[in-house]
Formats: sequence, structure tokens, C-alpha cells
Amino acid sequence: MSEPSGFTPFAGRRIAVVGLGRAGLPTAQRLAAWGAEVTAWDDGEVARRAAEEAGLVLSDPASGSFRYDALLLSPGIPHLLPRAHPAAARAREAGVPILSDAEFLFRAVRAAGSAARFVGVTGTNGKSTTTALIHHLLRGAGRVAEVGGNLGPPALGLKMLGDEGVYTLEMSSYMLERIATIRFNCAVMLNLSADHLDRHGNMAGYAAAKANIFARQEPTDLAVLGQDDAMTRALAAQVRARLVPISGLGRVAGGIWAEDGVLRDEDGDIADLRDAPALPGSHNAQNAAAAAAVARELGLTAGEIAAGFALFPGLPHRQERVGALGGVSFVNDSKATNADSAARALASYDRVVWIAGGMAKDGGIESLAPFFPRIARAVLIGRDAPILAATLAAHGVPHEVAGTLDEAVPAAAAAARAGAAPVVLLSPACASFDQFTGFDARGDRFRALVRALVSGDMGRAA
Repeated sequence: MSEPSGFTPFAGRRIAVVGLGRAGLPTAQRLAAWGAEVTAWDDGEVARRAAEEAGLVLSDPASGSFRYDALLLSPGIPHLLPRAHPAAARAREAGVPILSDAEFLFRAVRAAGSAARFVGVTGTNGKSTTTALIHHLLRGAGRVAEVGGNLGPPALGLKMLGDEGVYTLEMSSYMLERIATIRFNCAVMLNLSADHLDRHGNMAGYAAAKANIFARQEPTDLAVLGQDDAMTRALAAQVRARLVPISGLGRVAGGIWAEDGVLRDEDGDIADLRDAPALPGSHNAQNAAAAAAVARELGLTAGEIAAGFALFPGLPHRQERVGALGGVSFVNDSKATNADSAARALASYDRVVWIAGGMAKDGGIESLAPFFPRIARAVLIGRDAPILAATLAAHGVPHEVAGTLDEAVPAAAAAARAGAAPVVLLSPACASFDQFTGFDARGDRFRALVRALVSGDMGRAA
């Protein structure tokens, strides 16, 4: 579906857009093209200059009178905790809604008269893989589909779709706390563990933000709910839609689950996950169960689902196999920025040389103690390597502090090739901002170092 001629669903609406990074600038431009009176702002001079060159009107909404109908705030900019951005504070004082770009996409699609379906995916871990997997299944079955949100293109960077189309959006807690009218025809909640508590105040606040994925659903909609942690299971009481429970650990009545490497429901086998190399471990089994539940709701057959699983390439930085040398595989799981995510990777392998470290989250890696017997040796990097080293020492886990990733990769490779383990796993359990611009930059560096190691030319990675 192309946009109707002269399509201006936000004509006359005054919208302030604050945060003009990768998503913010094209979002502001799309809103302006759709008729909104857009005022753009970023606290960084470089971003402001780019917006000005793009023809946007620049003005700080936190100064002067606040005369806007809505504030679109970049997801990474807080509107409450730990400290509200000045523009957000002004919007709240004026009673003006603070929204995410997904909200504006939904309003535009409905204003165009399209009944395209919206799939929302959230959870502390696994939401990117599940989002990409759902989209992969849909496209493999020949469906008209777009994917984005917290993963990939911003919501307002997606094409307009007609009645037959499906939008699959990864929704972070930051985005979900800023929705007002969007209704997900299929909503997926995978799991909950401590994350972003500075932003949400506590676990109750974080869980409440995540539970917004089910807001405004009707009984005819689909709610997919993970069963592998107690806090997620407890959200069933807030669900009005038809509920399908999912598990990567074992049978769940009336749902979809993994058992002996096979995805099943009450009617029998759906897919053999052993034929899907990009989906290792029980956590990916739960991701696959969620994707299967949504795909079936949207009309895909078991054969189409199984074929899609087998062809799924996986995502960068999420248990991505980036090379092998002398019988040792190198796995890039840089996306594991907290202990719970690292636990899912460690559970997927019997024996590893583990590269970990960076900026530790609250609680460090103590929760990973059940997986320490799988670690032949740990090689630690980053600011909080001494904190991780102390935990490992208390549990008798062999380890060393390498400092940087460039030093850690050859050290880990040497340990693994000496017989310690068949896998070198980068799954840091920490944020990356002490040494990198993000987890993706950390993973890219790991990939480059491994490829140089495999080729025998470490100098190429310098």
C-alpha cells in the first residue's frame, strides 16, 4: 500500500521531537511530511546542525512557552527517572502526552484506513531474536510484512501497509511506557528479570512498563506469555486477550513448549529445533515457541514454521558463531549486557572459555554461580573486571584479567586450544560503554579479532 495522495494525518498538530539520533531525525522528517508542525531539538550541536540541514525548525521546547500537542522523546531520554529531561518536565506540567514513534505509526496506519495487524514483542531477553524470527517466518511464507522498532529501523521508518500487512515491532520498556492508543493484535511477553531499574525505579515499575504490551487488547487478540519465570507468569491476571503460554523448559497446558529438542503443542509436533542451528538453548526454544504462536495466529502452517526455523540465520551479537580454529568455535554474544542474558548463553554449552566484563549491573555475576562449573577459564575485560574476578575467585573458577578485548581474544583462544574447552564465548554480562560505543561495537571488534586470528594475521585487526 502506498500512502494516499496528500496524506497528512497529523495536519495542524504541533509536535516537539527531542533526540535527533539514528531514529529521531528521520522520525521528525516523517512527521513533518505527514503534515505536523514539527519543532526539533537535540542537546548535541552536531545533531542540531544535521536537523537544520534537513530543513527542520529548531527550538528547545524546554525554553519559552510550551505550545505543543505532543512530545516525541527519544527512548533513551528519561521523562521521569533517574532525572526527567527538561522538555519532558515541561510537557508533564502542561499535561501534554509524551509518546513513542510506534504510537504515531499506529495512528497513521489507522488514519489511512488500513487494518494492517500489529505484533508487539517485549521481554528482558530474547525480544530481538523473537521479533526477527517472526518477521523471517512471515516473509518466508510470502506475507507482506515490515519489522522494526527497538530492533532495526525506527517505527516511522517503515512502509505503510494495507489490510494484508503485518508490522512486527520490538518494544522496549522505554517505548512501552510512552504509548497511548496502540493496540497489538498479537502481544508477546517473553520474560522478566532485573534491568533498567534506574529508569523505572524498581522491579514493580519495570514490570508495569512491560505489561503495557497487553494494554487495550480485546478478547479476540492474542497474548503470548512466557512461563519460565514467576514474574512473567503472574502477568496472566492482566491479560484480556486469548492467552497462549509458552515454555522452553517443558510442557505447559494449552500452550506451546519445547521438549527433547522438539517444539510441541497439545496436537503434536510443530518443529524439530535440532534442525535450527541458529536457535540453541532453552531460551531460544522459548523464543521459537513465541514465534510459532504468533505465526499460527497469522495463518502459517506447521510446515512453513518448521522450514522458517531451519533457515533462520540468527542475529548479530546474539550467540553468533563468527569463526572456528583448531576445533574451537568462537561465539559472539555481545548483546548479553546483564547476568540473566549471559546465563542463557552459558546454559547452551557444556564447557566454555568465557570472556566477560565491562560495566557490571547491580548484583554483578553472583547469580551465574550455577553455571560456573561450565567455565573452564574466564578471561575478564573492562572497568569492573576486578569485581567479576573477586566473585569467580570466591567460587574457585580459574580466571585472568586481560583488560581489553584485544588482549582477551588471543588469551582465550590459547586456553581453549590447549584443551580447556571447545567454545570461546563472548557473553559479557556487563554493559560495554567503558570501552565501546555499544554492545554492537564490542561484538564487531570481537568478530574482527577472531577472523584475524583464524586467518593467522592478528595485525589485520589492529
